[in-house]
Amino acid sequence: MFDALSASTDRRRFLSLLGGGTLAAAVGMAATQPSRAWANPQFSDYPFSLGVASGEPVPDGVVIWTKLAPEPTAPDGKGGMPNKAVPVNWQIAEDPAFARVVRAGAEMASPELGHSVHVEVSGLRPDREYWYRFRAAGQLSPVGRTKTAPAAGAALASMAFAFVSCQNMPAGYFTAYKHLAQEDLDVVLHLGDYIYEGSGQGQLGRGHLPVSEIFSLSDYRVRHGQYKTDPDLQAAHAAFPWLVTLDDHEVENNWAGSISQEDNEPDQDPAVFLERRAAAFQAFYEFQPLRLANKPNGPDMQLFRRAKFGNLAEINMVDTRQYRDDQVCGGGRAFDCYERLDPARTMLGETQEQWLLDGMERSDSTWNVMGNQVFSMQVDATPGPQVGLGMDTWNGYAAARQRLYDGVQQRGVDNFVILTGDAHRSAAADLKLNFDDQSSPTIGTEFLGTSISSGGNGRDMDATGQQWLAENPHLKFHNAQRGYVRCELTPTQWRTDYKVVPYVTTPDAPLSTNGTLYVEAGRPGIAQVEKNA
Repeated sequence: MFDALSASTDRRRFLSLLGGGTLAAAVGMAATQPSRAWANPQFSDYPFSLGVASGEPVPDGVVIWTKLAPEPTAPDGKGGMPNKAVPVNWQIAEDPAFARVVRAGAEMASPELGHSVHVEVSGLRPDREYWYRFRAAGQLSPVGRTKTAPAAGAALASMAFAFVSCQNMPAGYFTAYKHLAQEDLDVVLHLGDYIYEGSGQGQLGRGHLPVSEIFSLSDYRVRHGQYKTDPDLQAAHAAFPWLVTLDDHEVENNWAGSISQEDNEPDQDPAVFLERRAAAFQAFYEFQPLRLANKPNGPDMQLFRRAKFGNLAEINMVDTRQYRDDQVCGGGRAFDCYERLDPARTMLGETQEQWLLDGMERSDSTWNVMGNQVFSMQVDATPGPQVGLGMDTWNGYAAARQRLYDGVQQRGVDNFVILTGDAHRSAAADLKLNFDDQSSPTIGTEFLGTSISSGGNGRDMDATGQQWLAENPHLKFHNAQRGYVRCELTPTQWRTDYKVVPYVTTPDAPLSTNGTLYVEAGRPGIAQVEKNA
């Protein structure tokens, strides 16, 4: 719950850090000014404390990532590193023992990017496993495994991936990642809320650092550094390439475009918020396996993009925060909110909306996938004839949703599947062209995935889930535990397994499959649900 006193205190701290534009200048300088190299570097502790990661797979390459941080949560956000650049060597091999090294090189880890390293490796073979590692000052990083995408147009018999979201460190252990790392997957999608920006401390000894809400670049770096020290998260990153995007908590709860959350803060000036957004984006880039094309330019960051997996699947990662209009009718659940129907309102922005529809229309893949942050399906969570809808979801942007759904139908987009996070619960639904008319065409399927830890332990069914199922006949499945979602695709069928853990407030919970759902190619909507006790 929002704490007005701590929020106003944090706000004053942020405004003092801003100092008439000094934060923006600092972020800009961090992106442009070169640093001197550190001769004979000696680290205070193991420099690869944040592990390794890979991402953005294409047929001939991937991005491999690490970040030098012998003191990952040092309060100044520098990770225990000086203001000097450090050479980091890297290798990619065809075997985990590195007997067959196929690519190698060196990059400078500079303080301008928080001593992070983003190597865009090319010249690899498609649809192949590789292993990678880094070396700095004679010390070796952990070994990561990655995989390139299949060749363009390759006829695939199957592929498998998982999607995740919402990992609040004080709320629980990241046990789901420990199990995820043991899967056999081609890629992992993270759909947002990689960190939480608030001051929560919880009861588990995993309280946020810094202990206050974060605003400055150094604070965002510390928070990301704290999350990245989690061993289960590191294991999942080291096991597969990832495609990442962000939602709200990487910056601030429920932000929209240049608009800060509506709360008790004394200053809602968009210029002030954009300073904060620039700091948050900078830290997000530094801590993720993203390409140079995704590097932020102040408060702007290119995150919508496509990943193709042969002729089987095209994954469209979208950004539902940066270009949206502000929430209406208070931003929470609302009744009879006619502003949400305004056809001028947008969720994706005109450019991204056209990019998405044009790309799916041209797609030659069997499955056309949208990696999305907030659910698009209509969810009435109010009993009886009155309809209560959440204004932060696509329900608050009803005309924009209708344009998307109409576009999918009119352009003949086949096998449309939306993957979503954010809600801290799992659900699956048929996407109706008109949710108020259940006889209207079904144009696709949405799989909503639960959180890694946000919301605490959860349970199979709760009052919210009962209400969702009772009021929304297009919903076919619900679960309110923590975990991740595994998807296996073939040319004829999509299988979704909802993987859950019974608790997150103590470590090492076991994993089970709560439900398995199927979609048949050429038949939009959910064909079969197998619910496990």
